[in-house]
Amino acid sequence: MNTTAANRPTYAEIDLEALSCNYRSVRNFVGRGVGFMAVVKANAYGHGAIECSKVLEAAGVDWFAVATAEEATELRLAAIRRPILVLGGIWTSQHQVFIENDLTPAIFTLEQAIDLNEVAQATGRTFNVHLKIDTGMGRMGFRSDESQAIADRFTTLNNINVEGLMTHFAAADDLSQTEFTNRQISAFQRCIEVFRSRGISPKYVDLANSPAAIAHPSSRADLARIGGILYGLGGDVLPAGIEVPELKRVMSVRSHIAQLKHIRNGETIGYSRTFTANRDSLIATIPIGYHDGLRRGLSNNGQVIVNGMRANIVGRVSMDWTSVDVSAVSGVGLGDQVTIIGKDGDEEIGAEDIARELSTISYEITCGVSSRVPRIYK
Repeated sequence: MNTTAANRPTYAEIDLEALSCNYRSVRNFVGRGVGFMAVVKANAYGHGAIECSKVLEAAGVDWFAVATAEEATELRLAAIRRPILVLGGIWTSQHQVFIENDLTPAIFTLEQAIDLNEVAQATGRTFNVHLKIDTGMGRMGFRSDESQAIADRFTTLNNINVEGLMTHFAAADDLSQTEFTNRQISAFQRCIEVFRSRGISPKYVDLANSPAAIAHPSSRADLARIGGILYGLGGDVLPAGIEVPELKRVMSVRSHIAQLKHIRNGETIGYSRTFTANRDSLIATIPIGYHDGLRRGLSNNGQVIVNGMRANIVGRVSMDWTSVDVSAVSGVGLGDQVTIIGKDGDEEIGAEDIARELSTISYEITCGVSSRVPRIYK
């Protein structure tokens, strides 16, 4: 939903043209013969699933991937018509939702498959599914070394059509672990051969995630699942030192100065008095806090941009407010724009930069921008 910052002046700008450019850039980089599944789970990594999906569908994306049936239903209600894969699987209570919304589940247990097959038999239909194979992630999926028994079992589920086989890489972003990535690729290829030998020939072979699609050409198959790089988040998930597609930032987060206050040398700021001024200072307070997604770990550690100049966060980031030392910012005034993520003049702060300060990844930063922060789409 488009909105404005007419009330509380804290908002996220979502550049939909940058999103479209990123998709075209990745598609051109990867080359012909590969379809693309846009991962729009977690509200499109915080960017807005409905708005981003509409743009990506118009740009020609082949599939969408979400985590839950609820996320998928939201897209269907917004008239998204491309196939949707629900990565989180299907539960007994959700069969009707999948039928009504033409959703495809990722299946990772025999119990799910048997249950779904019984529903399909009772309703006289066949369900398309994608089977998730664990080739080394160690998380969800059928073990790749049990593929013969698994394939044999699926030959008996007559109302299940194995439309796709998929796996997920554990360390495709780390070139020092390329040997392990290649072992995952080999294990998955053996699984495909086993299934085909049993007469199960999936339409889609799907293994490349964002870093694999860029850094490991041998992982490119029928579909590439691209998530973070669609939103310009490549700086900390793509390996360094390799050729990469041009990516543009999609999300910027901004606020405005709500109060300016002179404090004296020796005075303290914020909860627990963790900051003590070592000189007379000018402090700006901005209406954004950890409930909005400005993480508390940035207390006395992070920076923002005011009037094209970096300014330090001082004191504890609280739930709704953050204090910034703007003593060195020329011409600063009440209501001036503050950039938390984005560019202002020659200065720029990316989600990757914030993630580095917090020992995490950029995905967590954008996903963490809460629903209280309105998205403005342009």
